[in-house]
This record gives sequence, structure tokens and C-alpha cells, in this order.
Amino acid sequence: MNATDTTPARTAAVAETLARVKEIEHERGVTRPALEDIKREMLRLAAREDLFPSAEFPPPPAGEKGNRRYLLAEDADNRFALYLNALNPGNETKPHDHTTWAVIVAVDGQELNKVYQRTDDGSDPERCELRVREEVMVEPGRGIAFMPDDIHSIHTTGNVPTRHLHLYGLALERLDERKAYDPETGTVTHYNRNFMKPTATAAAG
Repeated sequence: MNATDTTPARTAAVAETLARVKEIEHERGVTRPALEDIKREMLRLAAREDLFPSAEFPPPPAGEKGNRRYLLAEDADNRFALYLNALNPGNETKPHDHTTWAVIVAVDGQELNKVYQRTDDGSDPERCELRVREEVMVEPGRGIAFMPDDIHSIHTTGNVPTRHLHLYGLALERLDERKAYDPETGTVTHYNRNFMKPTATAAAG
């Protein structure tokens, strides 16, 4: 399937999926059970690997750090922003929150998510104490969902690039209050929104 065939099918599938996602959020709000249902919808979309070919959504050149973030859909009010993130193995992020709900699922590749629990009372905005609560390997058939105040870090593993779908309740560049947490030093800092914008567009076939 070439790009001229893939794009309309992908656009339709994304629109249908997001329509169901919006209905879930509208009817049930932002709760963990609702996000689990949203995750199931996203897993069905990610299973259609033919709609997200690596030729159209390539990662950075082999061995290069960083990612390519492709914007697939976003409402006019910047809600329900869906991205495809393409990364090489060996990337990782600092522990961070989102300040909005998020769901991550895999088209291809593995991404270890470490989910953290704060063990302090949160009274000092510049300090934290964290412990790893669980580790979830996001890979085809398995995703993860986050409430706005959940804290996680991402670590791409395996030996193939990842192509993962990231769905957020609000576009990344609108998230001004995100925080990064250092579990070793206990420092809390701003998680810069400037590097979270889409960085690439799908390649033409």
C-alpha cells in the first residue's frame, strides 16, 4: 500500500477511533476505568500496522538519539491530540507528569515505562521522593494509560525502532505546567514544552 492509498484509510480509522474515545470521555469523565476503555480503542487502532508504515513514519537515522514526532490528529481547541512517536532503541526520558490524561500503545517496537509513586507529601514544590511502583513494557498488544498526575519515564529497548501512538487529552505544546522529577537528587523542575512539539511530517510514498 503506497502513501496515496494509506493516507485516506489512516485518516478515516483515526477519526473513527477518536470519535469513540471522545464518547467515552464525555460519558464517563477522566477516570482509570474510562482510560482503560480508551486504551482498548487505541490498541485496536495500533494493531492496524499497515496504516502506519515505517516508510512513511521513519525514526531518526540509525544510532541517532531523540525522536520524530508526527501529529496525526488534533481538535481545533487542541484537545484529543494524537501523535506517532518514532524512536531508536536506547532513548529514555526523565520521570515526568503530563497534567492531562494520556494513553500510549505500540504499532511496533518496545518501550519500557517505569511508573513512579511519590512517597513524600508533596508540600515542597521543588523537592520529591519517588519509588518505582511498576514497570510496563509497551509493545504490540499492550499499552498503558495515565491520569494527569501520574509520573513515568520512557526507555526504548529491544533492537528495532519503535512506532508508538501517544494520545493526550490536550496537545503537548499546551502543557505549560509539566514537571520532571529526579529520583536520585529529589529535585523537581519544569519539563520544557518547547521540545514536545511535532517534529516531522509523514513521508510521501
